[in-house]
Amino acid sequence: MNVHPLPPSALKGEGMTSQRARDRLAMKLKDEGIRDQRVIDVIRNTPRHHFIDQALHSRAYENTALPIGHGQTISQPWVVARMTEALLERPDGKQGVPQKVLEIGTGSGYQAVVLAQLVPQVFTVERIEELLRQARRRFRQLGLNNIRSRHDDGKLGWPDEAPFDAIILTAAGDAIPHAVLDQLSPTGVLVAPVGSPSNQTLIRMRGDGQGDFIQEELAAVSFVPLLGGIG
Repeated sequence: MNVHPLPPSALKGEGMTSQRARDRLAMKLKDEGIRDQRVIDVIRNTPRHHFIDQALHSRAYENTALPIGHGQTISQPWVVARMTEALLERPDGKQGVPQKVLEIGTGSGYQAVVLAQLVPQVFTVERIEELLRQARRRFRQLGLNNIRSRHDDGKLGWPDEAPFDAIILTAAGDAIPHAVLDQLSPTGVLVAPVGSPSNQTLIRMRGDGQGDFIQEELAAVSFVPLLGGIG
């Protein structure tokens, strides 16, 4: 059961945004290797069409990334599911729930909303003010009061709230910014795409409690670049 379920009104839709369309997406994610049923259920019950322009509603439940303006995208549902699943997996292979999660790159707010239904606290940072304004409106409409958001340079993280049990980056750089990695708890987990625009890999880093990190590669991905500054 998810920690913070969405209100029944969020499940309304028709045609290409109906519950049937969401159910098909959930089955596709399961067929493509997503194992955590909690994540599948949250994806099934999250109205992805609320996070994109109305002209794209008919494509909301396709397993593909879609534009959200300002040169940004809402990630492919499989990628959102895999990143979320990777954050929840414990080193022993069992399921866990990090208490406090930092997201770098709010974008449309979709990934934050998925996380907020599964963990107690989500802190999300976005450098583009207009995108953050729209995401905050969606958070309010969905009744999620466990998301805190900030307009700032994501490469700086959110030091005032550190340390975090888990950190997720939704844009790709050549490396994880040191300021962000420093905000991960000694036994925390970080999931992020790294690499050049033509060669990106989704990685997971786990703190060993002694100041070192164990890194593993999860999948080939394609994300927008991780940029500094604010806009």
